[in-house]
Amino acid sequence: MANTHVHSHAAGGETGTLNARHHKLALYAFLFVVLAHWAEHLAQAFQIYAMGWAVPKAKGVLGLWFPWLITSEVLHYAFALVMLVSLFALRKGFVGRARTWWSIALVLQFWHHVEHLLLILQSSTGVNLLGRPVPTSIVQLLVPRVELHLFYNFIVFVPMVVAMVLHMRPNREERAQMRCTCAVPAMA
Repeated sequence: MANTHVHSHAAGGETGTLNARHHKLALYAFLFVVLAHWAEHLAQAFQIYAMGWAVPKAKGVLGLWFPWLITSEVLHYAFALVMLVSLFALRKGFVGRARTWWSIALVLQFWHHVEHLLLILQSSTGVNLLGRPVPTSIVQLLVPRVELHLFYNFIVFVPMVVAMVLHMRPNREERAQMRCTCAVPAMA
């Protein structure tokens, strides 16, 4: 019993922390936000590619009622920052293979965040990258913005989901290291 108590402190805290007792709830809440964001991007892609709408008219679902949401760099930057902070804050709850995959998602989201930071700086200052007529990210010089954001969301989402699956189905060693209740019961 004393060994478990020491392990709990060495791992970063008591069971009431975000990455222990509340980890599962926090992961599900974060996943809900990410899926809602995905739905918006997929709705926008559907509007463009299936319905034939021009890119400026395709604003997802919320953007149809609140057009400023889609045109606001502040909103896009805020979401990129929320993603980055959430991936960082929840990382301590992962162990083993799941932590590796979660860390990959975190690194990819860090770059995505840098791209959005560049966009918001251009939007705020009125000085655009390479004199372009609109704020432009680095990779956007090669890939159109709608497709680029689908790509960024995809490459962050995939390792995030892999991490969550591995986290909820840990091997014996990983299960012993976990401080949360995310793992499904072990099969006999």
